[in-house]
Amino acid sequence: MRRRPAHRREASLEPPPGYYGASGVVPDATQRGLILDWVVSQRVAAGWRVESRSGSQAVLVRGQPVDHVLHAFLTVFSCCVWGVVWAVLALTNKVERVVLTVDAKGQVVTVGAH
Repeated sequence: MRRRPAHRREASLEPPPGYYGASGVVPDATQRGLILDWVVSQRVAAGWRVESRSGSQAVLVRGQPVDHVLHAFLTVFSCCVWGVVWAVLALTNKVERVVLTVDAKGQVVTVGAH
């Protein structure tokens, strides 16, 4: 019987209450940038890294790609023994990428990217 992978719960992506101010006005570009900074810092603390960032959008990545050239050399020099490790890494390695965007209302929209 195959087990389903456990889903990890992540912290809320919305800034804490009161972050937008008491007036409830629509945030300007500077405030949206601060909201994005706050959300990105939460994700970085959870193990993500920033791949790119603009005023109201950021691309975050978690995981590392497999270095196939290094594993090919190790496989050749170990008489194909390292090939088993390489195959396992190639099949199980996963790189996740998400795009975070702050819309005109100050809400954070998360979209999975490839």
